[in-house]
Amino acid sequence: MKLGHFIVWILFPAVVLSQHSISGTFSPPEDYTFAFLYKSTPDGANYIDRAQTDREGNFKIELDSLSEPGIYKIVYAIPPEENNFDIIYNGKEDVVFTFSLDDGIAFTKSKENILWVNYVESIQTVNSTISNFYESESKNKKEFGSVFKTLNDTQKAYESDSKDMIAQRFVKANQPYIPTKFEDANTYFKNLKANFLKHIDFADIVLQSSDFLVDRVNSYVFDIIANPTKENYQTLIDELDAVIGEQDNHFKSILYTNIWQRFVKDNNTEMALYITNKYLLSLAEGDNNQPLLVALSAYKNTAIGAKAVNFDIPIHSTNLHAINTSSQYLLIFWSSSCSHCLKELPQVKTLIENNNDIQVIAIGIEDDEVQWQQEVAKYPSFMHKVELNKWDSDLVKAYNIKSTPSYFLLNSNKFITDKPYDFEALKRLLEE
Repeated sequence: MKLGHFIVWILFPAVVLSQHSISGTFSPPEDYTFAFLYKSTPDGANYIDRAQTDREGNFKIELDSLSEPGIYKIVYAIPPEENNFDIIYNGKEDVVFTFSLDDGIAFTKSKENILWVNYVESIQTVNSTISNFYESESKNKKEFGSVFKTLNDTQKAYESDSKDMIAQRFVKANQPYIPTKFEDANTYFKNLKANFLKHIDFADIVLQSSDFLVDRVNSYVFDIIANPTKENYQTLIDELDAVIGEQDNHFKSILYTNIWQRFVKDNNTEMALYITNKYLLSLAEGDNNQPLLVALSAYKNTAIGAKAVNFDIPIHSTNLHAINTSSQYLLIFWSSSCSHCLKELPQVKTLIENNNDIQVIAIGIEDDEVQWQQEVAKYPSFMHKVELNKWDSDLVKAYNIKSTPSYFLLNSNKFITDKPYDFEALKRLLEE
């Protein structure tokens, strides 16, 4: 989740003595070569060490006496942000585990981690029983009381057993809603939602350093309502903001960026813009997070429904917003050194040659004009513009261009109506 920014630690002198170790066995062993260890922080993860796995998939990383207790992260494959898991290191014991993609992680040594994994499994088991109770539409109050007594007893037992452990922070933060009297399904799930974030301290550095808070917040926004509407999503995000408050705007920015990325991935433009405009832009500005500001600005500029950023077209003595010749406009960001572009531009030319309702505006992303001049001569019906700063061009950044060719369909008022991924997608759209 937060592995995009690694800081490589300077190795301590050899006189620093080993205190404990983190070791494990990956299976099947042939699928793994190295285990990388990072110390997690709210901002990212600091590199500690790595170890090569042997023929049986075993590895071991020694920790010195200066290794701080907290949340550590094992990365086992690329990309690291998708292939990792958290472990708790308390500075008092070794950590030993087994791991496979099919079975996940199982700790064989480390009271902290064994307790936390067992707690999660126990709560999931009781929650399954609760779901079965409501799915059966039972109104048996005795059965109802028994189920939630089990949940209450389980929670209290693990809170007691985790005394003086780092794991207790997670156990208490995960405290479930337990009704005091019989509730029908609608009432229970309404109260479950209202109490979902009640016991979380969003300022807790240990919780911030783990995947727990991001997972919890994602569950609240994306999973707690089966078929969310725009209004439901907005309400959930506003409620989340009220719960977190103003105590840690930096970490709030991290959480909201994760939510924004999920909406972008799901092509939910409306909600991505909602969280951007209402919360994330001001958070990024307050945090002086320039990369995030650039990403948010580029997304706003190129979201479906946004008005396309204006630009001059000197060759034709006009600009994008001033053109009034067609009912549709197709922007193509391309390069004369791009083999895909040289293949697709002729196809675009053929596709629209009998279509008088669409005007192509081709923006060449170039190092120089020599080859570009030769190529544009082949497309006299296109309007042409050249950007000689290549990827550093302000226009390229404004349109968030990451590869060529990139397509944008605009309506007559220059609002973005679609962003076809490639020529085949463009063809389907125009044929429809």
